Amino acid sequence: MDDHITLAHGSGGVKYRELVEEIFLHAFTNDYLSPLTDSAILPGGDILAMTTDSYVVQPLFFPGGDIGSLAISGTVNDLTVSGAIPQYISVGMILEAGLETSLLRSVVNSMAQTAKEAGVYIVTGDTKVIENRGGSDGLFINTAGIGIFPAQRVRPQQIIESGDKIILSGYIACHGMAVMAKREGFVFAPPIESDAKPLNSLVETVFSQGYPVHAMRDPTRGGVAATLCEWVTEQTDILVEEPCIPLRPDVSAACQLLGLDPLYIANEGIVVFAVPAFCADDVLATIQSHPHGTHAAIIGEALEGSGMVKLKTTLGAQRRIALPRGELLPRIC
Repeated sequence: MDDHITLAHGSGGVKYRELVEEIFLHAFTNDYLSPLTDSAILPGGDILAMTTDSYVVQPLFFPGGDIGSLAISGTVNDLTVSGAIPQYISVGMILEAGLETSLLRSVVNSMAQTAKEAGVYIVTGDTKVIENRGGSDGLFINTAGIGIFPAQRVRPQQIIESGDKIILSGYIACHGMAVMAKREGFVFAPPIESDAKPLNSLVETVFSQGYPVHAMRDPTRGGVAATLCEWVTEQTDILVEEPCIPLRPDVSAACQLLGLDPLYIANEGIVVFAVPAFCADDVLATIQSHPHGTHAAIIGEALEGSGMVKLKTTLGAQRRIALPRGELLPRIC
């Protein structure tokens, strides 16, 4: 295998076959992918969920992850918060000529490891090679994911009700701050690490106990603020208690230093739940019993109102949380 990707690796010929077999098949091999047919033939018969996403994060590698692990985690989590059990993923890669093969191999191996952790199969894919236009992008990844809904599962309707408690499964703002710090050359000691990880096993612990979940989201772009603003309706408000928000001291300090509100920073390893008040403490305890949910907390509740999200600050004052305008941190996923 050559040390760098060339346009010939996207030609469909010998070099393309070499790329597929020595890098992609070597990492992703399974019974669905190995035949290398135009479509993967998958067992079915269940209600399916499907998602797709594209990943253009810069830099490609950052503390706590890389574009490959992020792509798999993000796809798995999008399926998971719909209530589905992730099963299969497709991977499309756009590579710039000149990309180091060792770098690509590292990304692909990271994807394989994350897929194994999540219990999903990478079953089909495609690769295109484009000319290097002088940038430092290197590669982009597009994924599609398929999940199934168990027959007896009550799927979240993504509609909150007055009285619901809002639960965060972990620390906020870690991913966005980790990527931003790496890209801009800010040095924090120790480095802020991304929280990117697949969350399907955590969510399954909640469903396995039979708890009703009214709404569930992974708060990526726009952060927790965007998720809560999208949940409120003309009849409901959400009141968030600032002291209850799980926020690492180093992330809080970095946000203050840079004038950023952590509620608007992207996350890739937490879930926001809205659950009825009667079971909220039990749901919280279940989440906290999982390794990915040890820092979970109830951060607020839904109230009768007119469609506003309000933050009750540490000092007792209230301020409105609105949908973000513009892009605070571009290319963080």
